[in-house]
Amino acid sequence: MTAIPSTRPKITYATAQIDNEQLDLEYEAGLAAIRATLGEHLQNVVGGREVDSAQSSAKQSPIDGAQLGTFALATELDVHAAVGAARSAFPAWSRRPWQERVAILRRAADLLGERQMQLAGLLSLEVGKNRLEAIGDVEETIDLIRWSCRMVEQSDGFDRPMGNLGDATVHTRSVLRPFGVWAVISPFNFPFALAGGPAGAALVAGNTVVFKPSSDAPLSAAHLTRVMRDAGVPDGVFNLVMGPGETVGAALVDDPDVGGVVFTGSFEVGFGLYKRFARTYPKPMIAEMGGKSPSIVARTADLDEAAEGILRSAFAFGAQKCAANSRIFVERSVHDDFVRRLVEKTEKITIGDPTRRENWLGPLISARSVGRYETAVAEARRDGRVYIGGERLSDAGLESGYFVEPTIVGGLSHEHRLLRDELFVPFTAVVPVDSVDQALDFANDHILGLTAGIYSEDKSEIDEFLARIEAGVVYVNRRAGSTTGAWAGAQPFGGWKGSTATGRGSGGYYYVQQFMREQSRTIVD
Repeated sequence: MTAIPSTRPKITYATAQIDNEQLDLEYEAGLAAIRATLGEHLQNVVGGREVDSAQSSAKQSPIDGAQLGTFALATELDVHAAVGAARSAFPAWSRRPWQERVAILRRAADLLGERQMQLAGLLSLEVGKNRLEAIGDVEETIDLIRWSCRMVEQSDGFDRPMGNLGDATVHTRSVLRPFGVWAVISPFNFPFALAGGPAGAALVAGNTVVFKPSSDAPLSAAHLTRVMRDAGVPDGVFNLVMGPGETVGAALVDDPDVGGVVFTGSFEVGFGLYKRFARTYPKPMIAEMGGKSPSIVARTADLDEAAEGILRSAFAFGAQKCAANSRIFVERSVHDDFVRRLVEKTEKITIGDPTRRENWLGPLISARSVGRYETAVAEARRDGRVYIGGERLSDAGLESGYFVEPTIVGGLSHEHRLLRDELFVPFTAVVPVDSVDQALDFANDHILGLTAGIYSEDKSEIDEFLARIEAGVVYVNRRAGSTTGAWAGAQPFGGWKGSTATGRGSGGYYYVQQFMREQSRTIVD
């Protein structure tokens, strides 16, 4: 493909729209280029070798059911071989000067940038992201990797002198050292950012990686693996094993030679893995386990700003984000006005093939997700009220995909199942409250604590929100997204309570250190 000179703006999840013809041309060219590669049979990568399997699975696009390719299903033997390869590669990689590891990972980030539009096109086809979300996913991956490199560099490889208690013959240093083999288990919703981000941090810290992607995003995983290999990551340092979590993921977590796990997914699965992983002795697990993220709309709020920010966080990418705004607590005096504005804005959402510029909302990832949506709508109609939405779409061109209407409901208690369970579909519930104080009580009354937002012009209410809200990422009066849109180096992303295993967010100052352990070294002359 002939390169197109780039004058592209930076695309993040706070970008409202693409208003740049050059960027659209680049995306269209990247989409065409990636379409020409579809239909491949993807193999696992173990110790630098491509490894096939007797069993394989097909990957269809959620847009129209078209087959995008097939991928080999790893066996338990493949998983253990990958862990063995990673273990064998660890001594040389960990002893390599940190400056060399940084250079290789920065090259990986550069390659992602060079291939960004092809990879964005792939994300649209594979998981149904619109072009903004898809470009942003790759852009975030680049920034996450570069941020981890920067943290290692700024800390001089995490090697610091300590005191000597007045004895000049004693020399002590505190050094952070890698653990060994890390398993990176990633979800479908951010196939690059939630795989490349943690893998990049693990690698630059000196660990080796065995990567298990979601079976809904194997093509993205294969392309990320190629980027790592093309960047110069040595054989065995980055390995790929594909297949279901109940077999491949379980085998990874159970392998005694795995020294740490990064997992992103539901609380139920993540907490189960957390308890299962450290069977012989405590081992680190970095887990982001979902959210049921609330927003509060005070009587003093700019209601138009609130409606726009909440819509973007409630429905972008079909709310298939752990930070999606699925609970909205609104003071009674402005409840009806707010709902009216939110409904009016929702009516204007364009739904369809996400590779097309005019469509903002694409399909859900699977038939299973559609079933979860339909069950939620039926419960809302039974127990409350549907303000807008509630239907699966089967208009011309949509009948073969997993398209549903963005849905706003009301009339439900804050204790109703639909305000407790993480649904991962474009479905949000509005609950009237008597005060911001009551809204905070309701918002915090949940085992999860990922993100949260408030709209208010009253400084005392904002201060109270910041003092009391139990969430790892919080936003105040944010039109670009009430609960979503965190970015490396700008808003570290991580939760509290049941949303996390560590309480330290990716893209922040304390993330990469989690992939390392401290060693105190005292040498006496």
